[in-house]
Amino acid sequence: MSGALEGLRVLDLTRMLAGPFCTMLMADQGADIIKVEPPGGDATRFMAPYPKEFEGPALSKLKGRPAYGGYFQSINRGKRSIGIDLKEEAGKGVLRRLVADVDVLVENFRVGVMDRLGLGYEQLAEINPKLVYAAIRGFGDPRTGESPYKDWPAYDVIAQAMGGMMGITGPDANSPMKIGPGVGDTLPATLTAFGIMAAVYHANMTGEGQFIDVAMYDAVLAFCERIIYQHSYIDDVPHPEGNAHPLLCPFGIFPAKDGWVSVACPGEDFWGFLAKVMGREDMIDDPRYRTNNDRAAHGAEVVEAVSAWTAKHTKDELTAILGGQIPYGPVNDVTDIYRDPHVRARGMLVEVEQPGIDRKVTIAGTPIHMLGTPGGVERRSPLLGEHTDEVLGEFGFSREDIDALKADKVVI
Repeated sequence: MSGALEGLRVLDLTRMLAGPFCTMLMADQGADIIKVEPPGGDATRFMAPYPKEFEGPALSKLKGRPAYGGYFQSINRGKRSIGIDLKEEAGKGVLRRLVADVDVLVENFRVGVMDRLGLGYEQLAEINPKLVYAAIRGFGDPRTGESPYKDWPAYDVIAQAMGGMMGITGPDANSPMKIGPGVGDTLPATLTAFGIMAAVYHANMTGEGQFIDVAMYDAVLAFCERIIYQHSYIDDVPHPEGNAHPLLCPFGIFPAKDGWVSVACPGEDFWGFLAKVMGREDMIDDPRYRTNNDRAAHGAEVVEAVSAWTAKHTKDELTAILGGQIPYGPVNDVTDIYRDPHVRARGMLVEVEQPGIDRKVTIAGTPIHMLGTPGGVERRSPLLGEHTDEVLGEFGFSREDIDALKADKVVI
């Protein structure tokens, strides 16, 4: 499948979730992502879940390379893997040769790691002035603003906590809660991909590359945007509010006989329809519930009324009554998602090969759909060092060069 980023060459030095998710987005759009891994591989190669055919965490061995589990498969699809030992001077030399002929480099090490290796932005920009160098760190890079936490390690849960998202999520004001998916990683990853595209556009116009820095903390805060203006405008300090919304009503999650559904009716037309099917026409003209702001001011009463009605019906019954009439949807678990015709129609369940077993496995597809250059998931994730010979050959290394580097264990 052709993608809009065909011809864009990216060196991917990232690991875990945030960095690989960023480069995955570009791979799905056709970019050539060269995943540079240490001799032991990205740690997520060995993280569960494994295919049920594998016997325990030892995994299966394919041509001397370990296979991988679902974590790695999901976010490294479509990439090529090359193993380089960057602790060796010869390994650094290999990377510098690659940098000379790529468009982008992405890494998510802690502050100073690449600089201490002699591979920081300034050193690499001397080799390739058009290079777009992107970094994802917990608290950003001192080049763009020195955080007092710059040396702190960070994972998703830390970013969720400090960036404000956890502080407005939970069943009640005293029970902050982590959001299920790793949004502390995937949000900064997505913003970094956008930043890279903006910088590549600028580089193509001017011939000048630049350094891009996205802090996990900052990204989560940006997606919590309303807490900032709420505090500025009305001196509010938002707290977890369960499944309701502080400004819109009704807008949240409501009980059904066999689960939960979501309903969002801040607009008067939608609210009027809902009130009628609930048999609560009295609430339409009642001044306490006439407008969204009125309903938000009496949110507990509105939520109680809607909940009492939805709880009398199953999810299927509510779907038949409300689906397509107002903003509504059942709360799905993954088995519901697999059965939902929308997901198949939109290509969101993609089958890929899984090294070590005979069957294909399913991963989430790309949500970005383009008519002219559709992109999409083109191939499985790579084995460790699977493309070392291929990539080095493309960058001008001779067969003898590659054999020597392998003999010295500089590359794998």
